[in-house]
Amino acid sequence: MSMQVKTLPPGLHRDTLAVRAGLPPSQWGENSEALFLTSGFVQPDAQTSAQRFANPQEGYTYARTSNPTVTSFEQRLAAMEGTEAAIATSTGMAAILLLGMGLLKAGDHVVCSRSVFGSTLNLFAKEFGKFGVESTFVSQTDLQEWKVAMRPNTRLLFAETPTNPLTEVCDIRALADIAHAGGALLTVDNCFCSPALQRPVDLGADLVMHSGTKYLDGQGRVMAGALCGSARLINEVFAPIVRTAGMTLAPFNAWVVLKGLETLGIRMQAQCANAMAVARFLESHPAVTRVYYPGLESHPQHALAMRQQSGKGGAVLSFDVRGADPQQLRANAFTVIDSAQVMSIATNLGDTKTIISHSATTSHGRLTEEQRQAAGIGQGLLRVAVGLEHIDDLKADLSRGLDKL
Repeated sequence: MSMQVKTLPPGLHRDTLAVRAGLPPSQWGENSEALFLTSGFVQPDAQTSAQRFANPQEGYTYARTSNPTVTSFEQRLAAMEGTEAAIATSTGMAAILLLGMGLLKAGDHVVCSRSVFGSTLNLFAKEFGKFGVESTFVSQTDLQEWKVAMRPNTRLLFAETPTNPLTEVCDIRALADIAHAGGALLTVDNCFCSPALQRPVDLGADLVMHSGTKYLDGQGRVMAGALCGSARLINEVFAPIVRTAGMTLAPFNAWVVLKGLETLGIRMQAQCANAMAVARFLESHPAVTRVYYPGLESHPQHALAMRQQSGKGGAVLSFDVRGADPQQLRANAFTVIDSAQVMSIATNLGDTKTIISHSATTSHGRLTEEQRQAAGIGQGLLRVAVGLEHIDDLKADLSRGLDKL
């Protein structure tokens, strides 16, 4: 809410903003941000109530519109991303739905990387398509394809970087230039890096999308999403939709992610270091044919990733196991997964616990085989979201399966 802002000195570092940004404390002076579990807010008089319902920026009325705990999370995330404002949603996919509802209408066109998360592909291709929005999917890394795909009715460019699960890195500044030259906006899914490593608006992006379920929470506890951008877009375009449609973030979830942000920086540093060690181990294993990790010099966009991602490769990597045909590749991939005794077999990422998954049957399982092939998702591909366990234990856990192949 614009009327309540904690006073902080200018120029604070992201690690400080992660701990300090948000609403000022209540009259009780709590040091840890309060959790407001209420659906409604009592108004002092009828005139104030009328004013607040007419202008949600002036106060709290109903939790579907906003809540002090949610506002604290929004202010903190915006401060870390370097944007004027942010708006929270129930999930990351709800944030993309909000993005489309706010910016697109029948007859509009979207250009999107074909390497994005499977549900994102489905949302643009199927769900938005039902309402007359057309999407063109292009190579994540080929700028010429993005340029050629632009049309007079293109309103939005959407990319995630690095991508899930192949960790392809796009040139954010170059895509911003392409978008703005065509009168469109660029939105970047910053889920994999988080503002601890990468701030897309510093490179020209207009909006930043988050699945707070991942690194912002950091311990796999709750679901959350957000859009970060200008105050005009957040307050005038997206906030009225959230108020009407109700993809609101629950106060408890907001509080959990708000507290998760406080340790985001140190978690990302440690998890990136672990991921680099795992990537180097996998690159040297004879049962592995390729490792996808931006921190490795062998990654096609390594230099770009180091410039955009604060010199870190992130905490997610993928790798291909060897095999003669799709059936054997899948069997070998399943052997590695089923041999794990430390890592979790799950589909989330950003957790302090390392998670291993088979992308072709999980995150991209609802796509057609043609879509999976276009996205580069083979049956032998495994994704590892590296956590905070000891690196030697993670290597041993992967060896249990890889050494059987």
